[in-house]
Amino acid sequence: MRIKQSKLRKSRALQRKRRHFRVRNKIRGTAQRPRLVVYRSLKNIEGQLVDDDSGRTIAGLSTLTPELRDFKAEGPNRKVEQAFAAGKLLAERAREKGIEAVVFDRGGYKYHGRVKAFADGAREGGLQF
Repeated sequence: MRIKQSKLRKSRALQRKRRHFRVRNKIRGTAQRPRLVVYRSLKNIEGQLVDDDSGRTIAGLSTLTPELRDFKAEGPNRKVEQAFAAGKLLAERAREKGIEAVVFDRGGYKYHGRVKAFADGAREGGLQF
């Protein structure tokens, strides 16, 4: 007996990739309004500003960068506070390069928790989306 391919459980990583491609079909970054991409791993979070027209990364950072590696957060949600600080720092770097508006790409993740905190930190840092 053969099992249909659609009945097989896909891996979570594959499901996230498919969601990310669906999101990417709808949004596009330009030089004036780049795409703010978020990647969330189990321990860290990364963000990049990407110009899709020229295929370049304008700015990027991770919670492993020297400015954020020594970040001490109080409270039970240490990773959420780190994500907020990372979003704020990325917004400062973007403003130094003359970028004030971005398109947010949640990367196939739910807009919740660390992804939401990253976006809120970028908004507080001065980015508009």
